[in-house]
Amino acid sequence: MHTGSGNNRTSNLKQQIGLFAGPVVALALLAFFDLEPGSPVVTRTAAVAALMAIWWITEAIPIPATALLPVALFPLLGIMPGKSTAATYFNHIIFLFIGGFIMALAMQRWNLHRRIALSIILLIGASPKRLVLGFMAATAFLSMWISNTATTMMMVPIAMAIIIKLKESLEDSPAVRRFAVGLLIGIAYAASIGGTATLIGTPPNLSFSRIFNIYFPQGPEISFAQWFQFGIVFSVIFLIVAWLLLTFIFVPRRKRVVPEVSLFRQEYRRLGPMSYEEKIVLALFAVMALLWLSRQSITVGGFTIPGWSNIMPVPGFIDDGTIAITVAMILFLLPSRTQKGKRLMDWKTATRLHWGIVILFGGGFALASGFKESGLSVWVAGQLTGLGGIAPVFLIGSICTMLTFLTELTSNTATTEMILPLLGSLAVAIKTNPLLLMIPATLSASCAFMLPVATPPNAIVFGTGEVQMSDMMRVGIIMNFVGVILITTLVYLIGVVVFNIDTGVMPDWAVAG
Repeated sequence: MHTGSGNNRTSNLKQQIGLFAGPVVALALLAFFDLEPGSPVVTRTAAVAALMAIWWITEAIPIPATALLPVALFPLLGIMPGKSTAATYFNHIIFLFIGGFIMALAMQRWNLHRRIALSIILLIGASPKRLVLGFMAATAFLSMWISNTATTMMMVPIAMAIIIKLKESLEDSPAVRRFAVGLLIGIAYAASIGGTATLIGTPPNLSFSRIFNIYFPQGPEISFAQWFQFGIVFSVIFLIVAWLLLTFIFVPRRKRVVPEVSLFRQEYRRLGPMSYEEKIVLALFAVMALLWLSRQSITVGGFTIPGWSNIMPVPGFIDDGTIAITVAMILFLLPSRTQKGKRLMDWKTATRLHWGIVILFGGGFALASGFKESGLSVWVAGQLTGLGGIAPVFLIGSICTMLTFLTELTSNTATTEMILPLLGSLAVAIKTNPLLLMIPATLSASCAFMLPVATPPNAIVFGTGEVQMSDMMRVGIIMNFVGVILITTLVYLIGVVVFNIDTGVMPDWAVAG
């Protein structure tokens, strides 16, 4: 990745400022403020939250390291016991992530992800517009199950091989350069958009699931299948809009730039016939997805498809994390045929799991628990009651805009984990369904498209040297606003049905939570 010394200096300055500003703001809160007279624990929790927010935004220390602060500070400041704080770092959502990621690593270990990507591209075609669509569709599909970063890292080398071949055959014409930009940006955007379709596709989705459960324990479970019903509609529509926009701007309409389909066929032939290991991993991957989607009963109109968990002794004991780990364990049990004495998954491969993300999740969950246990969430709710007069559609649009542009400069996961507890409090304060605010915010955190630093996929394609900052910004700002409008619209058209939201009623579980 090409990063200038100026960028490094700016980043270092931001880190240095954050390193000192965080403790200064936290100590000022402790010394000069009493947010809730008679309950000092509210101010202490606010101080910890401020410290974590500043260090997360400026990345003063590694983001996962900041996420560990509650383990030290909550017990020391009398916010939560050490045992209770530690327990928030590991739960069924974490196991859903771990199981899903182990499956993704198995797909990468046996090159199944590459076969899936090339198959989709060959199926859709290799005209310029179709090629961009093929890459975006393959990237989006893989990003539903594999981390956005890993998916982009896999797709970019395939795209660069095509771009280099085109430059050689067409003498690096301006049309080829424009096409290269459109193709690479399409991969980055598709990785972010595809991840929104499933609960495991992008970290903010998992953060939402757990934080919602912490804040509203009486609330409905947001299952994999339920999220998918809404997420896949949003993802497909947004992907088509992105493709239309990118091909309109970057794919020449007069001069044809025709990549050779033989390039993809050659890449696919190099993979050889599908191995035994690929077939088994693909079968298990399909089984895991099917089990996730069919665990709970699905109601379509007046017809109900019963979920398979109903035949188990205690259906309520089973969650999506149970399925993820069960299938992941099978990978460790089944032997490989091509590598004698080895199995489909080994622990050496499994250690490549992003443990920093696991800790970051835990830190967000701990912070959410601290908000609730200390009473800070109630205090925040009291300060936000004035927003009750704003029409919900404008409130949702404002939240989407704020999250979208805030995550251009900050970690989307860290930002989600800071904002969601506040939105939960806001919903209670203005007497509206918390899902109406929290779901749009979660989706918006994955829809930052303007800057290379906004998401790892953006950074990866920018690092190829083919994409300029101006290219990404002129398309990205349009994409940001399209995302805001699309999320707000679909939440009202589809989200209220999928998640059983009555926009005019405060649900009992929110009051109880």
